[in-house]
Amino acid sequence: MYSPIPVLNELKDLYDSAGDFIADGFELHDYDDKDRFPKELDDPEFLSRVIPFAQANGSGSTYAIWRTGDETDLALSPVVVFGDEGGEQVVARDFRDFLRLLGYDGEVMVDHDSADYFREEDDDHSGSHEEFVKWLQDRGLTPAEDPDAIVAAAKEVHGERFRAWITPFYERIGWA
Repeated sequence: MYSPIPVLNELKDLYDSAGDFIADGFELHDYDDKDRFPKELDDPEFLSRVIPFAQANGSGSTYAIWRTGDETDLALSPVVVFGDEGGEQVVARDFRDFLRLLGYDGEVMVDHDSADYFREEDDDHSGSHEEFVKWLQDRGLTPAEDPDAIVAAAKEVHGERFRAWITPFYERIGWA
């Protein structure tokens, strides 16, 4: 079993069987591999609340599940992205919203103020995009047509609380 999240295990199965990328810049890696974070972020309290699971873009940003409390169903936890050059943002209220973001098939750009999904109208979809879209539809989901709306909804629900939670860790290591 890859993770304690059934739909993430199903995504891993699809990812492993797909012949190409299912979404631009997205690559699953070992579940809860804490080495995905900079060495400075080694505080056990920080590490106990974030679960990295995927590369978010071609430059090395990381997707993680943020445990806001003692959730038993991690699929209901928000998904956050940590930028490879700094910045961190809540991008999805839960795993279903996250899957819809992946369905948009655009690479995320993240900084200290925002996370944006971008794709040109004439960009080709990732090689296994159609297979992923069918996989989403089999689960009652559709790709996001407006990823900014999903990110905005996540930020509205979890943004301030995420910022308040992460700031003390950054202050301790001199990043704030």
